[in-house]
Amino acid sequence: MEYNITGHTGLMALIGSPVAHSASPAMYNYSFAKLGLDYVYVALDVKKEDTRQAIEAMRLFNMRGGNVTMPCKIAAAGCMDFLSPAAKIIGAVNTIVNDNGTMKGYMTDGEGFVNNLLDHGFSVKGKKITVAGGGGAATAIQVQCALDGVSEITILNKKDAFFAKTEATAEKIREAVPEVIVNVYDIDDEERKKAEISSSDIFVNATIVGMKPDLDKESVVKDVTCFKPHLIVCDTVYNPLETRLLREAKEAGCKTVDGKGMLLWQGVSAFKLFTGKDMPVEEVKERYFK
Repeated sequence: MEYNITGHTGLMALIGSPVAHSASPAMYNYSFAKLGLDYVYVALDVKKEDTRQAIEAMRLFNMRGGNVTMPCKIAAAGCMDFLSPAAKIIGAVNTIVNDNGTMKGYMTDGEGFVNNLLDHGFSVKGKKITVAGGGGAATAIQVQCALDGVSEITILNKKDAFFAKTEATAEKIREAVPEVIVNVYDIDDEERKKAEISSSDIFVNATIVGMKPDLDKESVVKDVTCFKPHLIVCDTVYNPLETRLLREAKEAGCKTVDGKGMLLWQGVSAFKLFTGKDMPVEEVKERYFK
């Protein structure tokens, strides 16, 4: 496939550090070329303290926008002229759209999770979801699921110095979407964890537990008797694709969803915001997400 860069070609970029490993340039540039869109997408290594300068450069160069990864997501939110509902609650952005000089910030990570579930035939609407974790990915999932109509969210997180932040997130969700029940519990309370997962429709590991090189050493769920056949078990870890959590859930008869699709679908949402067009999802999936 040809990529022709001219004097009219628009620039987009991923900012954060490190970014050299990112699959985003390949995914977006393939999609631009496939749809005949005159853009090019690059990865720029930007440290947290340089976030504002990078965003001002986006404005100066009249870039259409770009994506933001760690450690710049929170700092980027403070540089925006407008924040989407999800980005406002979370206080972070992963997608920036330059609308004629107005910088608009969005958080599509949660959309990536929800749409990946839909791609597997599952909807979050009206469901109870339990999420292990209180970090960036976990918060994005919790917020988007609330906005998309779950009935109840249970957040499991370590009762450490960051537990208050998790409780603050829960309160923000309650304020924004008062019809959703939000609970926060200590993830090390095994009896409570078992009860919450057993009574859920969807369980998500949004911690790093199970990530390579840990592989079979760890799972966020120790008592697998909470895995009931009706339960959908998801992992945001994608290296390895089948974590110990997913393998044990599958053995218990649960349907499972790995973490790789979330990366694809958050990019699909961002692509729509950038271009107003639908990414050629099936081709991108076949080419970069097999």
